[in-house]
Amino acid sequence: MISVPIVDVTGKQVGTYSLDPADFAKAINKQLLHDVVVMYQANKRIGSHKTKTRGEVAGSTKKLFRQKGTGNARVGTKRSPIRRGGGHAFAKVPRDYGYRLPKKAIRAATRMAVLSKFQDGQAVILDQLAVTEIKTKAVAQVLKALGLKEDSTLLAIKDYDNTLYRSARNIGNLMISPARELNALDVLRQRRFLVTKDALDVLKSAGKEKAAQAG
Repeated sequence: MISVPIVDVTGKQVGTYSLDPADFAKAINKQLLHDVVVMYQANKRIGSHKTKTRGEVAGSTKKLFRQKGTGNARVGTKRSPIRRGGGHAFAKVPRDYGYRLPKKAIRAATRMAVLSKFQDGQAVILDQLAVTEIKTKAVAQVLKALGLKEDSTLLAIKDYDNTLYRSARNIGNLMISPARELNALDVLRQRRFLVTKDALDVLKSAGKEKAAQAG
């Protein structure tokens, strides 16, 4: 069991959360985490690169000089890939780099990523976070009180909260996500993982369900 302190918005400890690693994963598979992160990064690639073939560059298709009798090597048009200004022999064309791994693998990687944050001491459990009006200052003060002002942080909440989201969107190093929309890339990319107690309960229950299905 992992015992993690629960703090309020002022940084004061108000309780303790007992976390069983088995509720998330039996072990952390680094290769699986790597594969899933690479998948997400590949899916983000635009793939709009393009270069011209010899048939697409500007220039005459006329043979530069006759085949024989000049003493030079035979040569084709000025569009040839071996000439300056010619087309590319193996031109790049737009492509989609996206692909998908099995859903079970992706979900398992997310749980492993969350567990790794607790094992590395990079996770903070927040008792609750309620923002009644749209103010960036309110969220910034919470991050400062928790010592997360300078670190890139992922805030996991139970459900989507428009007021909280709009209050935090101007904070460059803070990312907010509902618990059920977390993914391994977002969890690992941010240095610190700030999660509300309700959101962690959601993640824990989902992990137990998957573990029971696997067993």
